[in-house]
Amino acid sequence: MALGVVFGDIGTSPLYALKECFFGSHSVPPTHENVLGILSLILWALILIISIKYVALVMRADNHGEGGILALTALVPGRGATAETTGSRLAVGRPMLIALGIFGTALLYGDGMITPAISVLGAVEGLEVAAPALHPYVVPVAAGILIGLFSLQKFGTHRVGALFGPIVIIWFVTLAWLGLMWIFEAPAVWGAWDPRHAIAFFRSNGWMGFAVLGSVVLAVTGGEALYADMGHFGRRPIRLAWFGLVLPSLVINYLGQGAMLLVKPGVRHPFFELAPTWALYPLIAIATMAAIIASQALISGAFSITRQAVQLGLMPRLDVEHTSAREIGQVYVPRVNWALMVATVLIVIGFRSSGAIAAAYGIAVTLLMIITALLLFIVMTERWQWSTPLAGLVLGVFLTIEVAFFSANALKIIDGGWLPLVVAMALFTVMTTWRTGRRIVADRLATRTVSIDDLFTMIGEIKAVRVPGTAIYMTAQGSGAPPALVHNLQYNKVLHERVVLLNIITLQQPHVPAEERVTVEMLGEGVYNVRLFYGFMEEPHVPRALYATAKSRGMTFDFQDVVYFLGRQTILVTDRQGMAIWREKLFVLMSRNAVRATAYFRLPPERVVELGVQVEM
Repeated sequence: MALGVVFGDIGTSPLYALKECFFGSHSVPPTHENVLGILSLILWALILIISIKYVALVMRADNHGEGGILALTALVPGRGATAETTGSRLAVGRPMLIALGIFGTALLYGDGMITPAISVLGAVEGLEVAAPALHPYVVPVAAGILIGLFSLQKFGTHRVGALFGPIVIIWFVTLAWLGLMWIFEAPAVWGAWDPRHAIAFFRSNGWMGFAVLGSVVLAVTGGEALYADMGHFGRRPIRLAWFGLVLPSLVINYLGQGAMLLVKPGVRHPFFELAPTWALYPLIAIATMAAIIASQALISGAFSITRQAVQLGLMPRLDVEHTSAREIGQVYVPRVNWALMVATVLIVIGFRSSGAIAAAYGIAVTLLMIITALLLFIVMTERWQWSTPLAGLVLGVFLTIEVAFFSANALKIIDGGWLPLVVAMALFTVMTTWRTGRRIVADRLATRTVSIDDLFTMIGEIKAVRVPGTAIYMTAQGSGAPPALVHNLQYNKVLHERVVLLNIITLQQPHVPAEERVTVEMLGEGVYNVRLFYGFMEEPHVPRALYATAKSRGMTFDFQDVVYFLGRQTILVTDRQGMAIWREKLFVLMSRNAVRATAYFRLPPERVVELGVQVEM
């Protein structure tokens, strides 16, 4: 399963990448020179973009062992204060860079919709090669497989992986075997390693040769998956698997497809026609299962990204279910799962072929590559202390290639490339609206916050009755008394003998060591200021953390006598300076549909009291 999760996306690219170069919407005829030229472009793209950029360089940018666009964004050093008041610890003072990271995250969701559609449809299209009469059944079969795959998600990634995991090794071995058979027929394809063939390709094909880059990029669509899954499997195993099995298998298969085109230039589906007639149906079955694994990797990645986004304050709280008692990273997000299923099935029904979907695919991938390169430049210069000229040279090499890929894909916007851009812009709007709205609400509440000194003065003036037990007031404010406590004191004239002001902070690292989880400050009058720190890959469990704190700090909490007080915010849309009215309404809608704090923080519902607070946007 690990091979499928990490390399599933790039491992299924041979199904459609070379086919699109010669038979797609922007293609060239499969002449001897064109075949060697495109093969050279694919081989060197695999070396420069995947092997050097992602495997050798980007994977060095690990955030305490974790990778991915959000982890990379969290590595960007901030300027000025941190954003503790919003519960997010993404760097502030770098709005453009953080916006790039957020947009890259939004692009990943578009990728998560398209990859299952193109992978499964590309595999099922093998039925057309085996029996052209089956053409009408390709789309229904692909849609049915996807519906079944999404329906299985609630049972957990490990169960899906147990069904198909070993298939991935068979898949890569099969790729190499199929390629080798045809390389012996036309060994001239080994000449594709000479980059002069790529240069000659552009010289002879001109503008159309540039347009073909939009299909060449399909061979390197799995770079982000390598990086994102580093935290699950480790840097060294991924590198060993890439250089020891995956890269050789891909190279041999692409060379084999090119060799077949040299021998039989009239074929229309170079991947499936590599196989002997007797092996065609088994190959379709293996390809379909490999596509399912690739789809599973993107679906699981979408769940993981969603959890990170919630923790970093980019999305409202969602229901996140753990599907494995052993693997903390295996989660299931029902709303995301069903939204992806609907979108993916509609893409299959609407585009009806992997070739048509390919037109929509490259835009998201190439934009994400560019964003990763830009963020990596900041990390190289400010965290790794590389000299600016050296980092600029490295960035320039990657951007030259990736901007060319993006420009070629921009030609396909009308043909379907608009889809991931629309999806990304919609999600970018949602995430930035939520992040900005959280900041505005925190600022509004901060102006009404009562200082601790004023709180103690109020306690003395009101002569509040101290009752037995412990009251825990949860607050997003970094200092001062939460409004729920002030309201309870003013109107009920009651105060528990122990009062805990609890602030939960998400740090810009994936995990927080247990010894650094909690800080406790005694403020006097039986009032404690407690802060719980979590990483963006962790989920808060407040009772468990407080119980551990009480035992280690000698605090005499009777957890059968604890009451949690929450401020239930009613957001009012106004014309005050902040966000546009439509964005304020969107923020209110998201707030109303967010998972209740009681469930999200694992609080016992029977011990929770909510006090209303009105906040004007």
